[in-house]
Amino acid sequence: MFICIHLWQIAAMDDLHTVADFRKAARRKLDPVAWDYFASGSDNQRAKRRNRAAWDEIELQPRVLIDVATVDTSTTVLGLALPWPALVAPLAYQMLAHPQGELATARACADAGIPMIVSTMANVDLETVAQATAAPKWFQLYCHRDRGITQDLVQRAQAAGYQALIITVDAPVLGRRIADERNRFELPPGLTRANLARYEKPGANAAGGSHLSDLFRTRQDASLTWRDIDWLRGLTSLPILLKGVLRADDAARAVDAGCAGVIVSNHGGRQLDAAIATARALPGVAKAVQGRAAVLVDGGIEWGADMLRALALGANAVLIGRPVLWGLAVGGQAGVSRVLGMYAEDFSRAMQLAGCTNLADTRGLA
Repeated sequence: MFICIHLWQIAAMDDLHTVADFRKAARRKLDPVAWDYFASGSDNQRAKRRNRAAWDEIELQPRVLIDVATVDTSTTVLGLALPWPALVAPLAYQMLAHPQGELATARACADAGIPMIVSTMANVDLETVAQATAAPKWFQLYCHRDRGITQDLVQRAQAAGYQALIITVDAPVLGRRIADERNRFELPPGLTRANLARYEKPGANAAGGSHLSDLFRTRQDASLTWRDIDWLRGLTSLPILLKGVLRADDAARAVDAGCAGVIVSNHGGRQLDAAIATARALPGVAKAVQGRAAVLVDGGIEWGADMLRALALGANAVLIGRPVLWGLAVGGQAGVSRVLGMYAEDFSRAMQLAGCTNLADTRGLA
């Protein structure tokens, strides 16, 4: 039965060729409340729209008469060899999209050879995800007011074999997700915030809001500062990257503070709705870092040409976010594999069309 279902899922995806195709198919399959949670931005959702529009505005200047019969899409980020310059972004509550949730995504990432970043807000605990495959994984951390919880999460991630720690720094409070408020969003019965289950205490939801907003209001540490980055570095030998950096001065300070990298991100348009688009912020951040640390970027990246644009503007790699959820909703592990394969193929083609034989050739295209 499993094999028949798996083959049916693959056949059903034969007519899905773009991220937009998967997004439409996922919307038909997902519960409306889950769709709103995954797809919505904050406030009026302008930052989310600006992210996509900003990539479209960047024009590249292809080279011609270059032998691109064979191109090398591989790279190395923080010593980790990648077949193409991408990782899967931290994505919460993946069992809302598919019963296998983070486990299906982890297996698809392992097959594709790219790392998965596991969210603090996963539905499967970080230890179980780590054991699902032998492939490299990174862990994303939300810092709690209770520093004992934060310390324990860091130590659990290192003990489980995660290879880097991603500190989300753009969420001192939760951006206003109006769709979630209207839906009074909370996890359905049977799903938990598995990484946090051992720390949970009974409590009432905030009246009129979502359970997630209440969690951030009561647990998230809005007092996080640069001093805490020093404290976190003292807890672990793992390389630390800061996710949510949009300013050149913050990027330079992160490197000076000993961070191994920064992720240019506005949280997919889910935090400050007035935030700059990531494609516009990337060049200044990359210039400030000056090759002293890794620079990654996310936010609206839907095409191989977007990946090429990101590299041309100074990124070392990109994070793929919502499209992974669309693949997961449509076809579980097979759906995520199809989405990742689509990106890999599209990026290789974009390199050929731009006259790039390797990633070093992407510099100077923009």
